[in-house]
Amino acid sequence: MDVKQVLSFIKIEHTLFSLPFVLMGYFIAIRQFDVDLGIDLLWILLAAVGARGLAMALNRIIDRDIDAANPRTQGRHLASGSMSMQTAWSLAAVFLVMLLVSAGLLNRVALMMAWLPVLAFVVYPYMKRFTWGCHFWLGLCLGLAPAGAWVAIAADVHGWGAITGMLPTQAEYLWAPTILPISIGVALWIAAFDINYARMDVESDQEQGIHSFPSTFGEAATTRTTVQLSLLWFACFAIADPMDGIWFLAAAAGMALANIFVVLRMNGFGDFQTVLFRVSMLTGWVLLASLVFGFSVEPASLATD
Repeated sequence: MDVKQVLSFIKIEHTLFSLPFVLMGYFIAIRQFDVDLGIDLLWILLAAVGARGLAMALNRIIDRDIDAANPRTQGRHLASGSMSMQTAWSLAAVFLVMLLVSAGLLNRVALMMAWLPVLAFVVYPYMKRFTWGCHFWLGLCLGLAPAGAWVAIAADVHGWGAITGMLPTQAEYLWAPTILPISIGVALWIAAFDINYARMDVESDQEQGIHSFPSTFGEAATTRTTVQLSLLWFACFAIADPMDGIWFLAAAAGMALANIFVVLRMNGFGDFQTVLFRVSMLTGWVLLASLVFGFSVEPASLATD
């Protein structure tokens, strides 16, 4: 086993989906609590890599039989036999340790809450066997990315109060006006992407009894729902309190329209999935760039310490 095989196994390129939202959670927190950039960013990034690697390893292990029966995924490491189960479990263990150690280096709250993403990762591969809601569960998994980064910084300042405490001047939780709508928006955005990604496997899913949105409701419903979800995730980003500048709002509106356009015009693209992947990946980075730029030109207004 070499580094290239490991990176291919965990689909390292898919980390580009979650990483900008991890960073968004981090920057929102340091602005909200008026703290400086520090070593915590390194531990947050390592925890994110560990979480992403663990999620993918578990998904490949649990879905190996499904992958073997699907022509599109028969070449995956476990399905094709190019990687042993022992190696896959070893990699899962390494990524779990990476997640836990990094969380522990952040603070006690981050470590004690690490069970939540791990549980979400374990449950996700089984969801598709029972319900088309699997896409929204995947959204939940990715929605934990900005929330986790935010908690890592917020708990340094408020301890468990980051989760259970109220804002000093308002009867609302610290996370309610800030990271909550961002996390929900990320969850809806990923769900919208994933139901379109599942278009590639409709025939295989129907043959194997796998529940996906496209195989259950069809192409037209998938397109309509994508548009609706895109409008919803834009609304979530638009109402988030830390976004008091116009830059993030404009970026969210632009990327929502771009995602909708791609889906509505999918028959006009030679390779719809490639275009969808690139636009979806770009979405997070554009939003992150607009957020950081907006924070650099707008005075902080939500500092709570």
